[in-house]
Amino acid sequence: MREFLDMGGYAAFVWPAYAVTAAAFLYNWVGARRALREARAAARRRLAAGEGA
Repeated sequence: MREFLDMGGYAAFVWPAYAVTAAAFLYNWVGARRALREARAAARRRLAAGEGA
């Protein structure tokens, strides 16, 4: 297991790269969820105001 975690001596480069990648995925996922929620709220407001259809 230790050999795997050491990544052949490149662990100092590999693990931060994984962390940055995971953070980018998380940031994109959260941003997409937020944008969807805001778009749905805007659509509901337009429909309630009679601007839809």
